[in-house]
Amino acid sequence: MASADAIELEAGDYTVRLSSPDRVYFPETGATKLDLAKYYLAVAPGIVNALRERPCMLHRFPKGLAGDKVHQKRVPSGAPPWLETVRVHFPRYNRDADELCVTKAADVLWAVQMSTVEFHPWNSRRPDVEKPDEWRIDLDPGPECPFDRVRTVAAVARELLDELGAVGWPKTSGGKGMHIYVRIEQRWGFTDVRRAALAFARELERRAPDDVTTTWWRRDRDPADLFVDYNQNARDHTIAAAYSVRGVPDARVSTPIRWDEVDSVDPRDFTIATVPARFAELGDLHAGIDDAPYSLQTLLEWAERDERDGAENPPDTTDLTDTPEAP
Repeated sequence: MASADAIELEAGDYTVRLSSPDRVYFPETGATKLDLAKYYLAVAPGIVNALRERPCMLHRFPKGLAGDKVHQKRVPSGAPPWLETVRVHFPRYNRDADELCVTKAADVLWAVQMSTVEFHPWNSRRPDVEKPDEWRIDLDPGPECPFDRVRTVAAVARELLDELGAVGWPKTSGGKGMHIYVRIEQRWGFTDVRRAALAFARELERRAPDDVTTTWWRRDRDPADLFVDYNQNARDHTIAAAYSVRGVPDARVSTPIRWDEVDSVDPRDFTIATVPARFAELGDLHAGIDDAPYSLQTLLEWAERDERDGAENPPDTTDLTDTPEAP
């Protein structure tokens, strides 16, 4: 039996003990650790689909949002024997780490027990972690960039993807931006996927020069511009998964949306209180993402063209994470 300060939750064939279920994680709303766990159970098929077989970094809040955030790569000792992991190498440190590799809802629930709020997966999978199968278009607004500009650029991005014959899967970032995922053929390493992402970003900038920037250094950008962050495709760079809660006061969720919602969507509408009902009604809007992998060949040809024409290449940040924890 669970102790008085813990409960047991069922996730498929597994039972996960949840300690301190009444601990408030989101002071603004009063949502607790148990509320967080129930949210992830409600959207389990979606979050598992987003994380499946991917190395996953955990953003943990042991004391809720009132305390410090911990970035954790390694699965700690004492994890249950059914929890799956994937080993990844970090050349910068010449070290390996066994990261969480979600294959089932119980894995997600275990991470919540470990105080995880946000799930940040790699864009590659366990069978070959060095070759991404996901290209991520991160529309990252500056501090003075209105959300209408994000919507405008998302529409331009969709037009360009259609021209390329690629299928884009949009979602809110859970913050002020938007993400578009494209499933790709698993033929290229991180360096080439990043080059392709940069070539796409430059084309967006050509088509929407008043809205988009690819300027690398933040200090050189106009705060009202939208930065297309191609570097999220570099090795060991991660962004919040579809259906991941974000560590913000209103318990907002990075939520898949339909393309016909882009013009009217308000990211503030998607929280752990509202997304379960939406998921029950619509299901996982990214459920078909694996069905149409795209070849990056055209984008790599664009990259070669840009490089021949003298386009400046930004710094190589391969294996340089923005997190303080060494593996």
